[in-house]
Amino acid sequence: MEKFTCDELKEALKGIVEVGEDRVKVLDEKKVREELIDKLVYTAVFGDEEEKACTRWLIRAIALEMDIVPSSIHDLYVQGMAREEIDRWFTVPAMNIRGMTYDVMRQIFKIAVEKEMGAFILEIAKSEIGYTDQRPAEYTACALAAAIKEGYKGPVFIQGDHFQFNAKKYAEDPEKELENIKALTKEAIESDFYNIDIDPSTLVDYSKPTLSEQQYHNYLNTAKMTAFIREIEPEGITVSVGGEIGHIGGKNSTPEEFEAFMEGYLETLKQYGENIPHISKISVQTGTEHGGVPLPDGRIAEVKLDFSVLEKIGEVARKKYSMAGSVQHGASTLPDELFHKFPEVKTAEIHLATGFQNIIYDHLPEDFKQEIYNWLKTELKNEWKECWTEEQFIYKTRKKAFGPFKKKFWDLPQDVKDKIMAELEKKFRFLFEQLNVYGTKRYVDKYIKPVKVFRKRPY
Repeated sequence: MEKFTCDELKEALKGIVEVGEDRVKVLDEKKVREELIDKLVYTAVFGDEEEKACTRWLIRAIALEMDIVPSSIHDLYVQGMAREEIDRWFTVPAMNIRGMTYDVMRQIFKIAVEKEMGAFILEIAKSEIGYTDQRPAEYTACALAAAIKEGYKGPVFIQGDHFQFNAKKYAEDPEKELENIKALTKEAIESDFYNIDIDPSTLVDYSKPTLSEQQYHNYLNTAKMTAFIREIEPEGITVSVGGEIGHIGGKNSTPEEFEAFMEGYLETLKQYGENIPHISKISVQTGTEHGGVPLPDGRIAEVKLDFSVLEKIGEVARKKYSMAGSVQHGASTLPDELFHKFPEVKTAEIHLATGFQNIIYDHLPEDFKQEIYNWLKTELKNEWKECWTEEQFIYKTRKKAFGPFKKKFWDLPQDVKDKIMAELEKKFRFLFEQLNVYGTKRYVDKYIKPVKVFRKRPY
């Protein structure tokens, strides 16, 4: 795939898109999808800085013109789900796409159009932004371009996942670490991430005698970040903010911990003003670990997941605090037979990542895979723990190849891509059916009123 220069772009737009100061007029939707969008998004990812700025603005403006609107899921959560007004429960999949981002997202939007699905989230975590080399503006461009390509219309929920406080850095300089999270959050919101998961759960201190003291730095910083988000969110948009009480991989969460967190959080939030919209969901620990636990032979260990944690905390969240409920992290490597249970216990949202990555790696050409694995063994050898086999080391670190090999992933031969995408599509269809999200467009249309935020073109 070739990229556009800015001069080529002006020529390519003739008769297809008319460009104004802060918006565009689409003259030929078919040509946008068939002739323009693939090259636009490729330039938005791999162009120089000027080319990136031009094409990212254009993709966004075309999306808005075609009623594809970056949105917050807040109102669906605090009205439809919190009040249990929806006539059937579904669990919203939040999917972290680490590589081949545009192609992978296209599979999701294709299914969404076919199955009238509206309740799904595309997200990227703070750590992933780094190792996959995808800043928020690039991730948004891929999401909107994929929606354009597949003929999707309606709200698009893009989320900052695990905007996580580093406990060591926080201990050294709390204010500096808070400012780092604020800076990333500002960049994300300015890039149309209207859903942000704040994660100071790393600061929970179980050595303290009371639950409130244990959760103190968690609720304090969640409140500070909520207030900050409310200051900078665009007019007419209430960003959906998520909190977290149990660090994934730690001990299981309890309703008592959740209530201690919420009481402290709400009390602290009052200091920033009355009636500030609070968090809409809470992430809890149920027994899972991000990416699963690889065994010495490379297989993934079975997990004992406690669904009652999700059910009990979710019920308290809805009845006492008008929230959508609990959120499950680290779930994509769970056994297939468990996924139908998440809607049954009224889980609000589920985060899925590593399973998609595994499908990509399972279908890579052997020579490319070995090139990546040799790179890992050379460049990341300091991350190889003494107790790990080579299979465990590769499984744990191969996510970090998505950034350095980003262009090679995007430029894979079409026949290779087709096989990978067919497998991913199959996995997405299975998950969406189990999570009960087919046909959710009607709920999204009822509760979400998209707000178009126009921006002046950068050229």
